[in-house]
Amino acid sequence: MTDRRSFLRMTMAGVAGVLVAGCDRISQTLWGPEVLGKAEGLNRRVQALLSPSSSMAREYAESDISPVFHPNGTTMPATPAYQALMADNFRGYKLQVDGLVSRPAMLSIDDLKRLDTRTQITRHDCVEGWSAIGKWQGTRLSAVLDHVGVAPQARFVVFHCFDEMEEDTPYYESIDLAEARHPQTLLAFALNDQPLPVPNGAPLRLRIGRQLGYKQAKYLARIELVSSFDDIGDGKGGYWEDQGYEWYAGI
Repeated sequence: MTDRRSFLRMTMAGVAGVLVAGCDRISQTLWGPEVLGKAEGLNRRVQALLSPSSSMAREYAESDISPVFHPNGTTMPATPAYQALMADNFRGYKLQVDGLVSRPAMLSIDDLKRLDTRTQITRHDCVEGWSAIGKWQGTRLSAVLDHVGVAPQARFVVFHCFDEMEEDTPYYESIDLAEARHPQTLLAFALNDQPLPVPNGAPLRLRIGRQLGYKQAKYLARIELVSSFDDIGDGKGGYWEDQGYEWYAGI
């Protein structure tokens, strides 16, 4: 069984490599976007086969923690709302949770800690090719979802952030409810036993153990439960997805 899984992984990695290498040319054709969309669906089905929802990302020992956890993307949001919170050492911060929920909430970091805490040492894999291992402490997203009560029609969790990638274009990301309820999906408020540093996403960021770095939204302002992405951004489920990245970034 192990040999068979290894073969499948290597085969799909090869297919993915071919698709990535040719995606720029394919995307310029009239039929390309449909082909790439089907390829992403195939990738998700294969990932589900090889890594079911119960599978866990590897967790490491304290001795494996990287000396420096390299920040990526935005490292200092310039929006007035974020700057005001940072000037007050985030004492007034509250995470807004709404959308398709029974009990919308505004949660401080202390509120989140009272709901749940989990500590895990996992590896961050960036699409640019680097990785780092960090010790994260946070609240399981599943505990927050249970606290607000998810409506039956909700399918996705959308993360709206304080940082803007372009003027009036805040960063956003999303995952489905299965990934949201995974025990390693955290709303992290601490890194390596210290309050989360600003370059790494203070005061609160998303940590998904089983997906690539661009899914790990920083500077969380709001969590919204939705049934579709139709009215959010360009409808692809995330800022980088709107630029052509895959929505499902499993590793």
